[in-house]
Amino acid sequence: MSNATPSPETQQEAMKIAKATQKPGQTKEQTKLIAQGIEKGIALYKKQQKAKARDRDKERKKQLKQKQVDTVSINDVTETVEPVSTSRNLLPWGLLIASWVGFAAYILSNQ
Repeated sequence: MSNATPSPETQQEAMKIAKATQKPGQTKEQTKLIAQGIEKGIALYKKQQKAKARDRDKERKKQLKQKQVDTVSINDVTETVEPVSTSRNLLPWGLLIASWVGFAAYILSNQ
């Protein structure tokens, strides 16, 4: 990032703080230098806060992406389980039909 000049609001706030902490006998030049230091401090603070906000945003996006991956993998597991349960439901019906066919064949062969 380039060192852009601070906003007028930041400059005014820095000057207010510098004048509020001004010592007796301090020159205007010294007060301006103190204000510039305060401006740099405010700029650094804002830069740090922006970096923290970016990090929080990245972490939030990472967690959101992980939730989506977890949801997809849960759906995959569910989809793979369903065909197994469907085939288990067909087994009793298949056995019932086979027993009726066998019973009918036995009856027809004994007549």
